[in-house]
Amino acid sequence: MADKPRLTTTAGAPVVSNQYSQTAGRNGPILLQDYQLIEKLAHQNRERIPERVVHAKGWGAQGTFTVTHDISKYSCAALFSEVGKTTEVLARWSTVAGEAGAADAERDVRGFSLKFFTEEGNWDMVGNNTPIFFVRDAFKFPDFIRTQKRHPKTNLRSPEAMFDFWAAQPESVHQVTILMSDRGIPVNPARMNGYGSHTFSMWNAEGVRHWVKFHFKTQMGHKTYTNAEAEALIGKTRESYQEDLYNMIESGNFPKWTMYIQVMAEEDAAKQPFNPFDLTKVWPHSDFPLIEVGEVEMNRNPENYFQMVENAAYSPSNVVPGIGFSPDKMLQARIFSYADAHRYRLGTHYEALPANAPKAAANVNHYHKDGPMRFFTNDFGNPDAYYEPNQYDGPVADFSKKEPPLRIDGDADRYVVEDADADYVQPRQLYLEVLDQDERNRLHHNMAAAMGPCSESVTERWLAVLERVHPDYAAGVRQALKDASDVNAIAVTDDSAIEAAE
Repeated sequence: MADKPRLTTTAGAPVVSNQYSQTAGRNGPILLQDYQLIEKLAHQNRERIPERVVHAKGWGAQGTFTVTHDISKYSCAALFSEVGKTTEVLARWSTVAGEAGAADAERDVRGFSLKFFTEEGNWDMVGNNTPIFFVRDAFKFPDFIRTQKRHPKTNLRSPEAMFDFWAAQPESVHQVTILMSDRGIPVNPARMNGYGSHTFSMWNAEGVRHWVKFHFKTQMGHKTYTNAEAEALIGKTRESYQEDLYNMIESGNFPKWTMYIQVMAEEDAAKQPFNPFDLTKVWPHSDFPLIEVGEVEMNRNPENYFQMVENAAYSPSNVVPGIGFSPDKMLQARIFSYADAHRYRLGTHYEALPANAPKAAANVNHYHKDGPMRFFTNDFGNPDAYYEPNQYDGPVADFSKKEPPLRIDGDADRYVVEDADADYVQPRQLYLEVLDQDERNRLHHNMAAAMGPCSESVTERWLAVLERVHPDYAAGVRQALKDASDVNAIAVTDDSAIEAAE
């Protein structure tokens, strides 16, 4: 005992025994007064928190961001203030649809989130490994997520629901094409890109705003699994991403990404042949080239995974002076919904947890009060300063950090309809100009495999969407469906012959 720390209860009292319950006699019943047993059991019952509704299965690491290029002409954010400046980063990558126990190597979009602990507060870059998303209006988001989760009767994933929803939302064909392509199953987080996906904004010291897109390009290069490779891997381990990421960092093979931005002048948004605030669209690199900003290196595994990764709470609402929002409908909704999800899942004061607390703690002053997890003080040296404005020298707003006005126009309207034809232009370019024939063939077969359980009506509706992208796309998937059907028919015949022989 002399050379080891003393075990205590959470209240600090010494634990006399951590092996035996207190009983009435050797074989008597356990006594209710054994508060140490009660505490141990009660804490175990409460060791789990609700898993995230989406992005439940994730992997995290800690590292740094280093500025390599000057972008002060676009942003006055302190973390970009000088070349060579470093900022601490907490990253979390995740699958979207799977529960916490899902296999890592499933075909799915991956979340890609970075929390930058800057001297002016935390900036959360909350994105995916794809530059776009399935829908552009948050009104559709809850319904979309329901199609990715379990059927209320069968409790199984439902391809019927997925493709039925996508067929009714042609805007989704761009993202579905990426999902069913080779990029749909990255080998691990280090082998995929990250994107802010949404259109954000930046403003400089003169108050000039630009629209921006964030890109994080893997320095390790893309590497992906085929369906067959992923299926074989999952049979061996469901934790392949966690194993790869942890072991890479422990061995000193640190994953790195180069950060870029695309920039559009504020007044140029209205001149584009597409809506630059539409989350289902990309900005052509030929018109808006990538501008290098810096490097992200993940070089440290958390000492306590639950504390730093499961408690990590990312939200697009966490911005710092010099980085702002845009009229992107999905972004506007996520500004509320993400922070609200954390208040539900982790508690009222979730941002006071170590994973989320700003590093510049001395500069954190707010008037939030009471509620669960109120384990901090913020009376500013005077208990009378619990509201604002007050005469007791409590914290006050800093008008010098005011964001330039965000220009908006148009009538308030719930019924604005986008040009439907525009939803097929970029998927057509992706199919014809980006993917080669071998990649297109794999796309056809991956999509056919995902559509296998779908009804004829849903299949035909989705094929009609693909036809509008390009006839070869629909024809390729139709043939792949037929090939899969023929193989299944042969398998059934062979099984019947075996049974007859037996």
